[in-house]
Amino acid sequence: MKDMPQDALAPRIVARLDALAAISAEAGAITRVYLSPEQARASALVLGWMREAGMSARIDAVGNVIGRIEGPVPGGPALMIGSHLDTVRDAGRFDGPLGVVTGIACVAALMREGVTLPFAIEVVGFADEEGTRFATTLIGSQALTGALAPDVLDRTDADEITVREALHAAGFDPAAIGRAARPAGAILAYLELHIEQGPALERAGLPVGLVTAISGATRLAVTLTGEAGHAGTVAMAGRRDALAGAAACILAVEARCTPEPGLVGTVGTIQVASGAVNVIPGRVGFSLDLRAPEDRQRRIALADLAVTFSEIAEARGLTLERVVTHDAASAPCDPALMARLAEGIVAEGYPVFRLPSGAGHDGMAIAPVAPIAMLFVRCRGGVSHHPDEFASAADIEAGAQVLLATLRRLVADGLSGRPHAT
Repeated sequence: MKDMPQDALAPRIVARLDALAAISAEAGAITRVYLSPEQARASALVLGWMREAGMSARIDAVGNVIGRIEGPVPGGPALMIGSHLDTVRDAGRFDGPLGVVTGIACVAALMREGVTLPFAIEVVGFADEEGTRFATTLIGSQALTGALAPDVLDRTDADEITVREALHAAGFDPAAIGRAARPAGAILAYLELHIEQGPALERAGLPVGLVTAISGATRLAVTLTGEAGHAGTVAMAGRRDALAGAAACILAVEARCTPEPGLVGTVGTIQVASGAVNVIPGRVGFSLDLRAPEDRQRRIALADLAVTFSEIAEARGLTLERVVTHDAASAPCDPALMARLAEGIVAEGYPVFRLPSGAGHDGMAIAPVAPIAMLFVRCRGGVSHHPDEFASAADIEAGAQVLLATLRRLVADGLSGRPHAT
């Protein structure tokens, strides 16, 4: 592994991640959910760091924290660097904030170098990517692109507080949320640095990787209904056991997805109605999360599983209900921006290792309006959304230097300039 350079960015990045980690709703854990007092404190801290880096800084109508260095035309289109500041409950300290804090550090380095920008640069800390509080993801980035569905304001948290009510309580005007939306052409391109949240880079022995696409995802709520009965008096041959049917469906998901690279299927929840040790389950619900870097791959697998589930239900005398609860297209990364990041990786002395992102990111919301690209930083053991989540200072430095090298090239050549041969 390369020695850390004298002008290392990682020490300050790590210190700022530690400062953000100290802001939490739970003692001994990291929890910052959308529109919470903890998020407000974190946003204020990040605003200060942005201003220290020479940026103008503000919080928009949905709670996104935005720092900006103007280009030659005030208010003109911007190259955007972003990630999110919210967390899951009992989170790690790197998922999301690493990209925001590293973006600030790279912009500060450019300002110290006295470069003349051909376009504006913004760093955005998105307000809600995880969806922890209101069970709906990408509120911040969807609002910024104008794609936030109006009915999101009616979603409720565990205390039956709506997004609308939470916005008002946090000092925002729910009626003005549309002001967060950027006009067409305002975002020239979007870059995001993020921990990998998987083990591929660790297995490859590399600190950074080039993301090819953010996988699309479909989520289903599946319900199987059979007939409840006494565990001791109903013969095995005559049972309509909904839980046994659900087990067969779950194993079918594993069998369908395992042989196919890039395709992943997860049953993360299961509910047995009126479950009792001596009762044959008559009604069972389970979730399915199906992801793939290519939409066609995901759609084919989804259709195959629909047929399989129906066959299982019919063979077992069960009724089947399937409801789509989430459907998001994949977001391929832009080839030209990928080439620029690849240049930065090579310039720092690393091979270019390409991989898809199975996890969702704010880039999914940006992709319909601007080209996107992502850089992954190695995550120890692939562990994420957990207190053990960890990226070393050396790997953070590698990622920061790749991002900085990429920004230097984009500033020197312009976004329309041809990538250098690598």
